[in-house]
Amino acid sequence: MKPTLRSLLLTAGVALALAGCSAIPDKPGRATRYDFGPGPTAAAPAAAPQMLAPLILAEIETSSAWDGSALLYRLGYADANQLLPYAQARWSAPPPQLIRQRLREVLSRQRPVLDAGESSALARADGKLPRVLRLQLEEFSHWFETPRESWGLLRLRATLTENTPAGERLLAQRSVSVRRPAPSPDAAGGVRALAAAADAAAEEIAQWLQQQP
Repeated sequence: MKPTLRSLLLTAGVALALAGCSAIPDKPGRATRYDFGPGPTAAAPAAAPQMLAPLILAEIETSSAWDGSALLYRLGYADANQLLPYAQARWSAPPPQLIRQRLREVLSRQRPVLDAGESSALARADGKLPRVLRLQLEEFSHWFETPRESWGLLRLRATLTENTPAGERLLAQRSVSVRRPAPSPDAAGGVRALAAAADAAAEEIAQWLQQQP
């Protein structure tokens, strides 16, 4: 039996519809969000350590490049002056917040760590304001030495001050530069390297604070 004109048109219509469906692009997937993970587990001390004096931890200052949630990298072998964002990877919060949270976790093992607003109650209690730790984030990027070799690079400037009747007085200042190797040349590898660099920087700052008279 020869196909009728109606059946031919119907078949052609179905074929065109199927072709049209297959041509519709998939919706772009959501960007993967990262943080620093649970962090290193501190070994339990044999005896309760003597707590150091309270410290005010100020908000970390930085340039606009690290104000958002973009995960940034640099191609050191091509153009080290250009910051590039990963298209499908984001931090769960701006890097200064993540770094401050990790630093607070580390410092809290040794002393009470306060926000600026919490210090006023303490000052009324004993008449003395705690010292203030200020940090400026200068670099936080996945640095590619070559297409296959890369690092998590973090640079901070730490400033320790105290409040006096004459105003804030500088006690000490230190530059912290840490890099940690990335296990893979991609966003996930950069995240692991940067998280490790943040952990190392937090430990270095904690040791430096212990050395201050």
